[in-house]
Amino acid sequence: MSFTDRLIIWLHIAFAVFTIGPVTAAIMSTPRYVRARNVIVVRYLYRITRLFALASLAVLIFGIIAGQQQKELSKPWLTASMTLFVVGLVLLVLIIRDQRKAIGALETADAAEAPAASVSTPVAAMDTSDQAVDAAQAAGAPEPAAPGSGRTRNVATVERGRIASLGGVLGLIWLAILVLMVWNG
Repeated sequence: MSFTDRLIIWLHIAFAVFTIGPVTAAIMSTPRYVRARNVIVVRYLYRITRLFALASLAVLIFGIIAGQQQKELSKPWLTASMTLFVVGLVLLVLIIRDQRKAIGALETADAAEAPAASVSTPVAAMDTSDQAVDAAQAAGAPEPAAPGSGRTRNVATVERGRIASLGGVLGLIWLAILVLMVWNG
């Protein structure tokens, strides 16, 4: 095996380690921050997912080059690995779309809540302790709501669920590819 062959294989492995791991971690972290309604972190995870998804194309490119150099592209395990990788890339595109939709839903919900939060209310009305609730009920006022509660708490639940489920399937695809590579490589 020549130096060039070894270099291509090492680049393939390096790109696999340094792109697939971070993109999977970013995808698996996204639902937690969507649920917490942290738009800043979700935006950051969206950027990471896009960047590392694009960089993960190098794994496929160097894998194809290595397969050509070793004349193994016709092997069934390599064809299955490449097919699974392309399916993984399609899932990445769907996950990125759902992350973008979740960001839009979170921003819309935050914008809708901003005018409601800016209405000036007495400090006692914002207090959710038992005494404040009793005093509010005695005065005939409705119970003060806890911050972040209500209908807007469940923002982007569909996107959050799809990101979690597609991320799990994507993780299993990466694992299957790894098993094929180690077992047959």
